[in-house]
This record gives sequence, structure tokens and C-alpha cells, in this order.
Amino acid sequence: MPTAERSSLDDVHRALGAKMVPFGGWEMPLSYESGTVDEHLACRRDAVVFDVSHLGTVRIEGDNSFELLQQTLTNDLDKVGPGRAQYTHLLDADDGSVLDDIIVWWHPHTGGDDDVFDVMPNASNTDRVRQAIGGVETTHMRAVLAVQGPRAIARLSAIFPQASDVKRFRVVEATWHGVGCTVAGTGYTGEPGVEIAVPADAAAALWEAITSCGIKPAGLGARDTLRLEAALPLYGNELGPGITPLQAGLEWVVGWDKGAFRGRKALERERDVGVSRHLVGISTEGRRPPRSGSEVVVDGQLVGVVTSGNYSPVLEHGIALALVKPEVGMNTVVDVDVRGVTLSGRIVETPFV
Repeated sequence: MPTAERSSLDDVHRALGAKMVPFGGWEMPLSYESGTVDEHLACRRDAVVFDVSHLGTVRIEGDNSFELLQQTLTNDLDKVGPGRAQYTHLLDADDGSVLDDIIVWWHPHTGGDDDVFDVMPNASNTDRVRQAIGGVETTHMRAVLAVQGPRAIARLSAIFPQASDVKRFRVVEATWHGVGCTVAGTGYTGEPGVEIAVPADAAAALWEAITSCGIKPAGLGARDTLRLEAALPLYGNELGPGITPLQAGLEWVVGWDKGAFRGRKALERERDVGVSRHLVGISTEGRRPPRSGSEVVVDGQLVGVVTSGNYSPVLEHGIALALVKPEVGMNTVVDVDVRGVTLSGRIVETPFV
């Protein structure tokens, strides 16, 4: 069995008492001593920092880099430009299902007109994405710190003003104490914030500076409950084999107005006939959470399955995302079967928070 990768901040996490778990081929912090719920609420109310160095980085640059990404990924880079980030998908060419969901950081032009893109796949999909687009993997050259929360920008301004000035979905080259960083106005929590790519040998010092200004460390457990409250999809749950962007309610990620891209024909066929299922939010009664794989039932009939479910620390009851038949609409009363226990619920608008 291959040895798990470790972040350049591994020693820092362990010194803080983090519970370390395997994730996407890496060993990463699930939570720290205060626990997932406390970290989750800190992000909603103040500010936290996540180590997300497990995310891949595939560098694409050169004369044909723009055209290559346009032909490979779903979204249309003509909608943005240098110095911007964009959410996009890599599709299976045959059935249009999502092989990975990706953030592309398009570096600003500095000192020339050459395009440089950092394609940020999910950890377990880095090799697949690299092979699809022919880029160079740069995972081990940096750490990525996600600073998130309503007070994240204000707190970060005390120690890294350039990073705190980066607006939503912008990408900036910034310098912290002589160290070159790339900062993007992106995140996975539903809160304001930035993600900072920093050279691995400077990561511990930047982490210390961030946490010294009142920003609390948070682990992958809180990151997952936060993204669920925000109804953000997770690859392997709401996206993956057999699940297309149209089923997941993400047609806005598809650049219909651009030319050919991988999986386009399959998506066009599905668009023309209509989806066989769609992604919805479910609010359940009580503190017991729905779980991935739980059956969704309406009037005794199976209509779908939960893709992600958990307890919402903000709402203080269970929430779930589920793929259900297209006729199941808003406010429909449902039952969710969690290992033989029935939870009463209702289809609701998302995001939950």
C-alpha cells in the first residue's frame, strides 16, 4: 500500500493536537482539540484557516494553453481573463459525467503576455486531470492555506494586506515577507475569504502569522459540514461517475456558446431529452442526520438517494443533498431511510445557510 503524502504543515498540525486521517492519498487534519462543530461555527461567525495542500495543482502554460483548456474543460474562459479564477468540470467523453470538478487560477499577466494557468483538481484526481490536459503537476512545490469567514479579510489585513485586498474569484501575485505567493478569492465554505498558495518552506511561518491574528485552525470535518450547508457539491458524492453537470444543477458551468469540448455531445443529448434525476436539498427533523446512500421515499415509493447528509451546526437539525426523480419538486414531503430509521423531511431551497 503506498505511503500517504503529508503536507509541509504536518508537524504543525500534530503539535496542535489534530486528529489526522487519510484523505485522497494524503494524511490531513480532520479536526483539532476543540472539535468540528466549534471550528464550523468559528468559520460562520469569525474566521478560520484550513490546510488544503492536498488539492492538486497542474500547471498549464505556453502558446496553446488557452485553447487546450477550452477544448478539455466545460466552462468558457472567454467569460473571464488573466487575473481571474473559474469553476469548471472535466467530463467523461462518452456519457458526459463529471470526472472532476476544478478551479482554474488564471495568473495575471506580469512582464509579458504569456498565459499561465493553475488547474486545481481534487486530490485523488490529480493524475487523471494531468493526463487529460497534459500539464505538469506541481503539488509538492507549495502549500495552500484557505482563510475563510466573515472576519477573515479584516483579520488577514493585519499580517498580509495584499492577500486581504483580493476580491472574489480574482487571482493576484503577492509577496509576504519576501516570499512570492499566489492568492485567489476562492473557497469552499460559502463564506468570504481567500486561498493562498505559498512555497512549502514558508508555509509554517505563514500559518503561524495567520493564527496569531485570531484566525482559528480548522480541519476537513468542518470544511465538509460548511460546504454542505452552502450546498456546494463534493466529487464522489454530488458529482462523479454517472452524474452529469445537468443532473447536479450546474448547467451554468457548461460553455454552450463556445466550440467543442470533451463530453459536449453527451451533454447535448441529455439536455435535449431532459435529465432522469436532479439534485435537491432536504431538511430533516431532529438532530439525527441523513447519511450518504440513504433512500428518499415519497408516499411509500423510492424516488432517489441521499448523496451527502449531516447535522447542520447552524440550523441544529439534519440536512442533505439528494439525487431524486425530476418530478419531485420544492416543498415535497419525504421520508429518508437511515439504516432502518425513518427521518421526516422536506425538499427545500438551497443553500441551507
